[in-house]
Amino acid sequence: MSRLAAYAAQLDALASRERLRERRSAAGVDFTSNDYLALAASARLRAAVADALERGVPVGAGGSRLLRGNHPEHERLEAEAAAFFGAERSLLFGSGYAANLAVFATLPQRDDLVVHDERVHASVHDGLRLGRAERAAFRHNDPGDAQRAIEQWRARGGRGRAWIAVESLYSMDGDRAPLDEFAALADARDGFLVVDEAHATGVFGPDGRGLASGLEGRENVIALHTGGKALGVGGAWVNAPRLLVEFLVNRARPFVFATAPPPILAAALRESLAILRQEPQRRERLRALVAHAEARLGGLPGAAPAGTQILPLVVGADGAAVRLASALSERGFDVRAIRPPTVPEGTARLRISLNLNVTAPDVDALAAALRELESGRVAAPR
Repeated sequence: MSRLAAYAAQLDALASRERLRERRSAAGVDFTSNDYLALAASARLRAAVADALERGVPVGAGGSRLLRGNHPEHERLEAEAAAFFGAERSLLFGSGYAANLAVFATLPQRDDLVVHDERVHASVHDGLRLGRAERAAFRHNDPGDAQRAIEQWRARGGRGRAWIAVESLYSMDGDRAPLDEFAALADARDGFLVVDEAHATGVFGPDGRGLASGLEGRENVIALHTGGKALGVGGAWVNAPRLLVEFLVNRARPFVFATAPPPILAAALRESLAILRQEPQRRERLRALVAHAEARLGGLPGAAPAGTQILPLVVGADGAAVRLASALSERGFDVRAIRPPTVPEGTARLRISLNLNVTAPDVDALAAALRELESGRVAAPR
């Protein structure tokens, strides 16, 4: 038997269930990307990168931050990010995945408990598997269930700290977490709250500071902000009290042993933060687009608008979602099918991402195509 047979069998099994993932080049009207403010190809970011190169900012770091890879651009960005978000300190990572991995593998200690929303990102789960703390899931956006999990742990003899892990805005449903209630629970239980702001950064809060902007700076709040979504670049920050940032610098393996993010990336992200402060019209245009899309798409079967830039259209069966996405692709729309395990079983969907790369007429055309397909006048390809 071939050494590769077991791998082929697993891929065949995914294909038979219509869950085989594949890479596709960007094509069609962009209802998929997380480039919510259309910064990725913006003239300002291109100019900022060109200026940084002219100033001699290197493309590569050449080593980890603790060796020779630390650059003044990293430190400038971290200082500006901490001031912008109202945190005591900020620490840059190469991606949001690496940042979550570092936080959850490093900060919760052996006697601690991490209670997490059942729909948090895979990077949180992976970090917890590498860490030493006990962990438990609670029902989506349910502070009461989180409290029950903490109380049951205490009743079993739990004696460390409780950590509560949530996203401020969930990437597949577009709904928001009740952050004030989770913060009150963390306060009442002498615990910590970790908020992943990935899909809220740049879009919500004063100057795009996120949905947790009123909580940052507290001793027991850690926030993660990604630079690869609304900010148009890449990388991510962990904002936290100074002592926790120093602990990550000394103990977090994804920081200690990774080559530093490119200094040119840090220079570009500084410009992204400036754009958030100086161009509020981008957020205003996005809010108007969201309202328009909810009016045009909200009445479709399976639509679940939540007042944010992520509008899910729940189809149900995996194959049906794939065929619907394929039919839309043939009509010039880039909308991707999302299937389990990314979403719960039986809730395969189209994830419609509203961003400034599309216009209101684009939304109208997408709505017309979806209604045409729903009516059965045009059959989705099989």
